[in-house]
Amino acid sequence: MYPRIRNLREDRDMNQTQIAKMLGMSQTGYSKYETGENDIPTGILIKLADYYNTSIDYLLGQTNEKRRYP
Repeated sequence: MYPRIRNLREDRDMNQTQIAKMLGMSQTGYSKYETGENDIPTGILIKLADYYNTSIDYLLGQTNEKRRYP
């Protein structure tokens, strides 16, 4: 399960359909990332980290530090 991508999406008052469109995929496919049914591909992780301006480690729950390091 990837609760941080859900929390970040909700913090921006966006729905799954809007994020899926930004990623160029279906809402159903994106939903499976949030629930952990499917692992998130590297390319999608990069796009999400860029969009939310956070680190991939934060998205994956490996750190509590949102900040990206140069």
